Amino acid sequence: METEKTTNPPSGYGALILSLLLAAVAIYLGMNRYITACILVSIIDIALVLPGLTIVNPNESKVLTLFGKYVGTVKKDGFFWVNPFTVKKNISLKAYNLNGQQLKVNDKLGNPIEIAAVIVWQVTDTAKAVFSVENYLQYVNIQSEAAVRHLANSFAYDNLEDESAALTLRGGAEQVSEMLEQELNERLERAGIQVLEARISHLAYAPEIANAMLQRQQASAIIAARKQIVEGAVGMVEMALSRLSEKNIVEFDEERKAAMVSNLLVVLCGERAVSPVVNTGTLYH
Repeated sequence: METEKTTNPPSGYGALILSLLLAAVAIYLGMNRYITACILVSIIDIALVLPGLTIVNPNESKVLTLFGKYVGTVKKDGFFWVNPFTVKKNISLKAYNLNGQQLKVNDKLGNPIEIAAVIVWQVTDTAKAVFSVENYLQYVNIQSEAAVRHLANSFAYDNLEDESAALTLRGGAEQVSEMLEQELNERLERAGIQVLEARISHLAYAPEIANAMLQRQQASAIIAARKQIVEGAVGMVEMALSRLSEKNIVEFDEERKAAMVSNLLVVLCGERAVSPVVNTGTLYH
């Protein structure tokens, strides 16, 4: 596997001046009917000097190969002259944004979900990007999709079905993103690519189960709220009975205590306002 070698070719301005001089000499020879010499000088200028001139823009590079052999990468921006027989391939060093498409996959529990990720990446080793994979742009797309699918299969969407799950796709967004970034770096290292950031951009249940899961989440929320209301109501009833007994306001036998508890729980746990009923008699008549 080739690894990147940085090369610093000479400035192209000297070669450009030489090219202009050769062009002037060729014109002079042609005007004086030295046809053979004119053709020879023109060939030298066009075939050997001009093809070696190359421009490298900021945050770009040129990978050079000579007769099938990798000779180096020009990463410094500027105007240069290289061996005219080298093949020059442009590789951008800028950061790319990959907005992944929404994938329909199954989570760890087998529930169909939709998931997508946004990935920021750039080429760090131009030799690997050119020689280790067929098409590094396509390689990034395919490996990114594979990593997202693997991540979705490794965790549950949430902990409704698996309450013991320490990490879920919905609840552990930061940790999941870090794991996705790490896996992508491992997968793309072969192509000389570094992932700068990876984030889950879309996460939802698949349409066919979305309504059922929404109802389940609502039911869980209602149960949790009811549980908290009941716990609070029991505490208030206990406090009320204790205070009434301490201050000797009224003495309760077991039947009256049960009636009091029942009435207080109805008042505290009911969803609607209760209508008071005045009892002018006793519980026994």
